[in-house]
Amino acid sequence: MGEKLSQTTSSSQKSKDLKSSNKKQSNGNGIHYSRPETKYEHIYPQIPEQKSLFVAYILWFFGGIFGLHHIYLHRDRHAFVWWCTLGGYFGIGWLFEIFKIPEYVRDANDDPKFIAKFIVKLRTFQKPEFSTIRFLGQIMMSYLFGQVVMIAVPEDEVMGINWRFLLWTVPFFSAVGVWIVGNIGREKGVFWHCLVAAYLIYPLRYFVYDETYWFTGMVFGSALAFEQFSKQWRREPPKRHSKVKRTIVLSTCVIIYLSVWSAYFVFNGKITDSEGDEVPVHEAIKNFLKSPWWTDLKQTFVDTWRFAQHNGWYETWKQIVDSIDIDGEQNAYKVLNVSPTATQSEITSAWRKLSREFHPDKVKDEKLRRAAQEKFMDIQQAYEVISKIKSKRRSRNKKFEDEQQDVKIEL
Repeated sequence: MGEKLSQTTSSSQKSKDLKSSNKKQSNGNGIHYSRPETKYEHIYPQIPEQKSLFVAYILWFFGGIFGLHHIYLHRDRHAFVWWCTLGGYFGIGWLFEIFKIPEYVRDANDDPKFIAKFIVKLRTFQKPEFSTIRFLGQIMMSYLFGQVVMIAVPEDEVMGINWRFLLWTVPFFSAVGVWIVGNIGREKGVFWHCLVAAYLIYPLRYFVYDETYWFTGMVFGSALAFEQFSKQWRREPPKRHSKVKRTIVLSTCVIIYLSVWSAYFVFNGKITDSEGDEVPVHEAIKNFLKSPWWTDLKQTFVDTWRFAQHNGWYETWKQIVDSIDIDGEQNAYKVLNVSPTATQSEITSAWRKLSREFHPDKVKDEKLRRAAQEKFMDIQQAYEVISKIKSKRRSRNKKFEDEQQDVKIEL
């Protein structure tokens, strides 16, 4: 009897231990389930903050070509690829992604159904199956990064140094393009396989002078090496980094990418002038900074700053609004050929004189009549603008005088 009791107690204790080893979690919809502790518990101790499908679609619609929805879903590599290519080569990937967003959200939320399907894939396939879309993405990103670096290396000597040796970084950046796409989502792979393949094929450029062939071979070889030797499942739960770290990493990648493009425009980029001659961008920038247009514009900003220091920003803003001539008053005075201090009778006199002079009925030539008619319409419009503005000012002045008179009476 004691043995049976002991066995029952032991079985009950095991059940309690099993339950205690499971962590109850919520999927965000009020449904609770238990997840056994794993060796990755210290990395991913609980269900992540739940992401909204609605928010993901809003970000996809308004900022999808820049990868905003991927940043929201903690898919930073995917976001960087979308930012570099404006939504997967000018929106192609962004458009087809409309059907994939629900799966991305389930992945970000560690949804039990998504995890169950993922476990089935792990048991069925030793490594991820070949994906045509992902493979093409690796090819395109590898080609993009490699080409950007190639065109950014200065063709001529800069500061007395021949920088052509930097062309040996082309395979590295091409491999980076393969590796970034290969590590998106639940798939991953090491970097050195695609890197070695790229550097082994790169010397072909010295034997095959057509860039199309050797560059394409390098890109495909790097992607195939990653596909064959590196690709594997990301079995551990994705590690969530802080917003600060994510911002620093993404900003660094963006700065490097923009710096390479800037190097191209500064050292190798050319601008075609009105006569068809090509001028290097760095020379064009120097000439622009010495041009009268830029000098006048810079002086305008300097004068505006000095005026604001002495008269205040409110008065400066009023001067800017007046110079922009939003209401068309300055242009109206110019059309009627009168000064802003002219009286209403002087304005009316000038309007009548110009109306008689440019009346279309006085012009017999059909070609000149159209120009006269446009001038006549401008005169009428200018007179209406000035009359309306002066009428409003008289009303405001009269109202102000009446208020001042009332104040005096009260006193």
